[in-house]
Amino acid sequence: MSVDVRKFGEAIGRQVEGGSRSRFGDVMRTAATALPLLAALLAGGFAPAAIGLAALVFLVGAALVARAASDLPRFGLPNTVTWLRFAATAGLAGAALALPADTWAIAAVALAVVLLDGVDGWLARRFGPVTAFGARFDMETDALLILVLCAFAVSADKIGPWILLAGLMRYAFVAAAAVWPWLAGALPPSFRRKLVCVVQIAALIAVAAPPVGPTAAIVLGGVSLGALAWSFTVDILWLRRNGPAAA
Repeated sequence: MSVDVRKFGEAIGRQVEGGSRSRFGDVMRTAATALPLLAALLAGGFAPAAIGLAALVFLVGAALVARAASDLPRFGLPNTVTWLRFAATAGLAGAALALPADTWAIAAVALAVVLLDGVDGWLARRFGPVTAFGARFDMETDALLILVLCAFAVSADKIGPWILLAGLMRYAFVAAAAVWPWLAGALPPSFRRKLVCVVQIAALIAVAAPPVGPTAAIVLGGVSLGALAWSFTVDILWLRRNGPAAA
């Protein structure tokens, strides 16, 4: 399967030029510009289950983003770059089911996703728009990447299923907020939170690298999981003291 890079770039450009209206159709068209990347990641004879999982993750994400972005004046270049990150992560979700432990593909694509994370943030600060939606979209893409890398570590027999706690922690937090609404309060900006996220992803990318064996993987996974649990605990305690419940 071949991908016409020139047409792919032009498609993205048409979405960004002049700022596209962020109605359902506009967002879905922006999402569609990332489909060639998703197809390229999965074009390699993967099992139908792997391809189906990647497509399911991508389409569910497309629907959620279209709904969440409906009030934006324009989708913008930063969010389009985040879409590329999300598409690559959706591809990794399928690849994690199919690729063996001795391949660099997972680590390489995950590293590219992380590097693009710096690009979309820089574009938002430099050219705009900087929005709450963009920050949330970026955060949820990181959370999905962590879950996918955790799943690969388990499927590659490098770490036991306990590492999935790192990937599910964000989603457990969101689910808990439905029971305890004070958990949905706004948190202040935190360098600690960003640093722990970077450490978690970096550790999991290292685990995905072929030279890292089970012993080193368990150490990296355990330390990064502990740091993530500590960071979530700090935020939960802050929300308990300062959120609506405290008032």
